[in-house]
Amino acid sequence: MTQNELYNLLKSTGLPVAYHHFDEPPSLPYIIYLFTYSSNFAADSKIYKRFDNYQVELYSEKKDLESEQLLENVFDENDIYYDKSETYIESEEMYQVIYEIQI
Repeated sequence: MTQNELYNLLKSTGLPVAYHHFDEPPSLPYIIYLFTYSSNFAADSKIYKRFDNYQVELYSEKKDLESEQLLENVFDENDIYYDKSETYIESEEMYQVIYEIQI
C-alpha cells in the first residue's frame, strides 16, 4: 500500500485528513497521519521486504466513539493491524487517539 492509497482510505471516513498538519485546522474531528519509521526486512545485504510505519491521529473535542469506529472499520476492512492509545491535550482542549499502523 502506498502513502497515497493510505490517504484515500482515511478520506473514505468522511473526516478531514492531512499529512502531518493542516495549515488551518478544520473543525473537529479530523485526522492527521505521518510516516514515523521503517522496519524493513533484509536478506542478502539488501531490503527483501519494505514495511512503513505510520501514526494516524484522530482529534476530537470530546470522546468520539463514532469517529473512532469509522476509522477502525476502515482498518479492519483493509486488513490493517493497529495499536491504539489515547490522551487528552489540555492546552488544546481536545482528545487525541493515536493509531500505530504498518503498511
